Amino acid sequence: MNDAPFEIIGEDRPGRFVCLCDHAANTVPDTVAKGDLGLPPEDMNRHIAFDIGAAGLTHALSQRLNGPAILSNFSRLVIDPNRGEDDPTLIMRLYDGSIIPANKQVSPAEREGRLTSLYRPYHIAVEAVLTNRADPVVISIHSFTPQLRGRDPRPWHIGVLYADDTRFAHPLLNALRAEPDLCVGDNQPYSGHLTGDTMDQHALRSNRPHVLIELRNDLISTQEDQIAWADRLAPILSATLEQTQL
Repeated sequence: MNDAPFEIIGEDRPGRFVCLCDHAANTVPDTVAKGDLGLPPEDMNRHIAFDIGAAGLTHALSQRLNGPAILSNFSRLVIDPNRGEDDPTLIMRLYDGSIIPANKQVSPAEREGRLTSLYRPYHIAVEAVLTNRADPVVISIHSFTPQLRGRDPRPWHIGVLYADDTRFAHPLLNALRAEPDLCVGDNQPYSGHLTGDTMDQHALRSNRPHVLIELRNDLISTQEDQIAWADRLAPILSATLEQTQL
């Protein structure tokens, strides 16, 4: 794998939108459990290891919005950049029915090593890109599985997640709900209230307009689908920003 814990694309693009992808990759660095978490390939290729389709969508969407993107380059199972450092799910031991062998007994030193080499550099890169722009609008791209094991199917095509700052999220939610063919989740399939997550660190605390968008991963599993969704979302996001006059 590329040794860098993140990828930055389009850093010189002038647009206000900055796209983030916390769960872009399913890779395990050689410095972590010798590059193998002990899971079979089928587990490393499903949603527990990364957000399927999110990286391709982020690339395409940031291009259409003419803004930069920052993507992680390590699996969320190694360490989850969309968690606070003190969150008990920062390093998952069990996820959607799968035990992660290499995470069963992570020592304090190993935890600190993952924070130092992966988690913190990613967040430093995100903050650097945002700080270097006058008035960024943060768009975080994620995807979710249509159904967790033993749970009800999830009907939403797309979800809009937010916490206390609804300046951009609520107008975007309304715009998406005006699309007749979409089932839109309001803080679904998860709540956007998560202390210490990426939006908390880089948007809420600094009062930057932002939103987290969740796409159902079966809708963006191919490059063609990712491009189609980028083509669809880019004008909606741009129109929402113009409407809000943020």
